[in-house]
Amino acid sequence: MTHISRRDLLHGVLALGALTLPGCGYSLAGRGSFLPDYIKSIGVPTFTNRTPVFNLETQVTQKVRSEFIGRGRYQIVPDINGVDAVLTGEISNVSITPVSFGAQQLASRYAVIMTARVELREVRENKVLWENPGLLFRQEYDAQSSGQATADAASFFSQDLNALDRMTTEFSRAIVSAILEAF
Repeated sequence: MTHISRRDLLHGVLALGALTLPGCGYSLAGRGSFLPDYIKSIGVPTFTNRTPVFNLETQVTQKVRSEFIGRGRYQIVPDINGVDAVLTGEISNVSITPVSFGAQQLASRYAVIMTARVELREVRENKVLWENPGLLFRQEYDAQSSGQATADAASFFSQDLNALDRMTTEFSRAIVSAILEAF
């Protein structure tokens, strides 16, 4: 009778797993698309900003374009002419609410909620491929150490530009994932 060591058994299990893994049906998330095959180029004009947060539309639009480009499947242009589909968006509201307080009853953490309307329209037949008229995005952030409380989103983001960058990045990822992965 042959004695099999734990190490040999472990190597055998790993080898068997490596052989069967490629056929298990998993694929890299975010690389597929449920858009029609004829969609090759997407126009992403600058979003409309109905909020007092300065330059929010520019940041969101640039991040959405970058996220699409990062997926590597579509030509993304800032124009609506000569494309197969157009993605339009309107940021309608940004609100900020304290969600936790420190020892001196100053806000230590805020919830920022951004509301937008986003639509992807196919140009050839002028058909909506994807839309969300009430897209709601919520993100929490720690308060700045300045001790200043604020309920105004424009003031909050002027104090914490990193929070604005993180929020627009996550918001853009959510939009592009929802469009490409048909959620």
